[in-house]
Amino acid sequence: MGEKPKHPKNVAGYEDSFEMLAWTIGNLSYDSLAKFIEELAKDIQRQGEKDQERKRLKLSKKLLSAAKKLQEAKEEIAGAWKICEPFM
Repeated sequence: MGEKPKHPKNVAGYEDSFEMLAWTIGNLSYDSLAKFIEELAKDIQRQGEKDQERKRLKLSKKLLSAAKKLQEAKEEIAGAWKICEPFM
């Protein structure tokens, strides 16, 4: 058996489409969705920092920018949760 790719093209153990994956994640409660987005932002940030250390500056800049925008998205979703929480 060959090695697993460093950056796979799909989610191991998940056989549905990316559209279905997005729908599944998007239908989490907003507090859970905010946590997921935060963890994703942290991982993209980590990758950006590693690329920065390796002097891959163009790639690093893009990844760090994406991580920042994901963190902003997390804040917006957390705000949505605060609105919805009393009704849940």
